[in-house]
Amino acid sequence: MRRRLILGERIMHVDAKTPLNCVFTAKILGSISKENLHKALHKIQQKHPLLQMNIDATGKVPYFILNANIGKIPVRIAERFTNEDWLAESKMEWYKLFDTQNEPLARVVWLKGETESDLLLVLPHCICDGTTILNLLRELMTLIDNPEQELAPYPSFISVNDLLPEDFSITKFAHFKGKIFAALGRLFFFFKATSNHNLDRSNYAVHWKISTENTKKLLLKCKAENTTVHAAICVAFMEAFKQVQGEKAHGKVICPVDIRRFVEAIKQDTMFAFAPIAELKLDQTENSFWTKAQTLKSDLDAKVAEMKVYDLLSMSEYFHSSVNKMIGFLRTTKGTHDVTLSNMGLLNIRQDYQNFKIETIYSPTVAFPWRNANTLVCSTFNGQLDFSFMSNESFLREFDAWQIKARAMELIKENINELADV
Repeated sequence: MRRRLILGERIMHVDAKTPLNCVFTAKILGSISKENLHKALHKIQQKHPLLQMNIDATGKVPYFILNANIGKIPVRIAERFTNEDWLAESKMEWYKLFDTQNEPLARVVWLKGETESDLLLVLPHCICDGTTILNLLRELMTLIDNPEQELAPYPSFISVNDLLPEDFSITKFAHFKGKIFAALGRLFFFFKATSNHNLDRSNYAVHWKISTENTKKLLLKCKAENTTVHAAICVAFMEAFKQVQGEKAHGKVICPVDIRRFVEAIKQDTMFAFAPIAELKLDQTENSFWTKAQTLKSDLDAKVAEMKVYDLLSMSEYFHSSVNKMIGFLRTTKGTHDVTLSNMGLLNIRQDYQNFKIETIYSPTVAFPWRNANTLVCSTFNGQLDFSFMSNESFLREFDAWQIKARAMELIKENINELADV
C-alpha cells in the first residue's frame, strides 16, 4: 500500500531531516515482564497499519509505504535513577529521527528501577494526536498485564475521500472554490518571508502537577461558575502571558479539537494526526476571571459547533502545492497567539493491574520546530491535573516560561480562594 500524507500529516512531518516527535510517559510501580512488553508491542503493531509503514520522502511529496519487512517496535532499556529521568530522556527522544531502514514509526524507552519504572512511548507527530497516543498507552498496559488478549486490526484509509460520508459530494462549485483558495494561498505565501532552516535545538519543557485536593477544588469551582477547567486554564495563561510579557502578549490561544467527534470513520482507537483548531481571544473588557472563563467556554462551544470538518478535510487537499511554504512560514512567523493549549482531559486508562500499577502519567511533551513553539498540554489522571509547558529558548526564555507558569497558578489560586501552593 502507498498513501500520500494528507495535508495535516505533511505539516507535522515537516521534512525528512526534521524530527517532530511526541513522547508520552507513564510511571509504573511493580514488576513488568520484558517478554510481555515485547508481545504487547507486537500485537499493537499488528493492529495499527501506520506502525507497519515507513515514510518515503525521497520525492516532492512524502508517502506512507506499507513495508512487509518492517522491524519490531524497538525497546531501549536504561537504568532509572530519579523521578526526573523521564524528562531528560524525553528531550533526547525529541530529536531522534525515524529514518533507519525498516524501522517502524514508534519506539519505547524503558527506564528500569528496582521497584519503579518509566515507560516512554515515542512517535512522530505526523501519525498521532493526543487521543492516539493515549489509546496506544492504554493498549500497551492492558497487553502487558494480559498478553493473551487480542486486538482487532483495521484497514488504513487510502485518501481523504475514505473519511468522508457517502452523502458528501464535492460539487463543481466546491472544486472551483478549492482551486481559487489554493491559488490565493500560493499568492499569500509568495509575499511572506519563509525559512527552511532548522532552529537551534534549544527546546525545553516545564513540568508540574496540581495536588489531588486542589484539582478537585478547581473542578468544583468551575462547575459552580458554569464553565470548564479548560476555559479557566486558558484564561489563567493568557492573563499570565500579559502580565509577564506586557505588550508582546496577544491575548489569544489556539486549541486543537479531537477530529473524532466529527468524523465517524476515525474511531477512538484509530491512529490519526490531523486536528482542526479553534482560536480563542481573551475578553479584555471584562475584569472578572470567571466571567472571562464563561465567555471563553461559550466562544469555544460556538466555534466547535460551527466547524465543517468534512469541508475542511476536503478543501485542505487543494493546498499541497503550498505546504512547504506553510512549513517555512511556521518556522519564520512569531504568530498572533500566546500558546497552543491542548487539554487531554480525564485520561481514560486503568490504574491497577495484576503485577503493577500506574502511579502517574505525565502529559505528552513535544519540541515543535516552529518559531512560536509555545505549547501547553494538560491532562488529569488519578485525580491530579498535570501540565507540560514547552517552547524554544530563542522564542520564549525558559526563565520567562517559569514566570508565566507561576503567575498562571497564582491566578487560579486567587480565583478559587483555597488552592494551595503548587
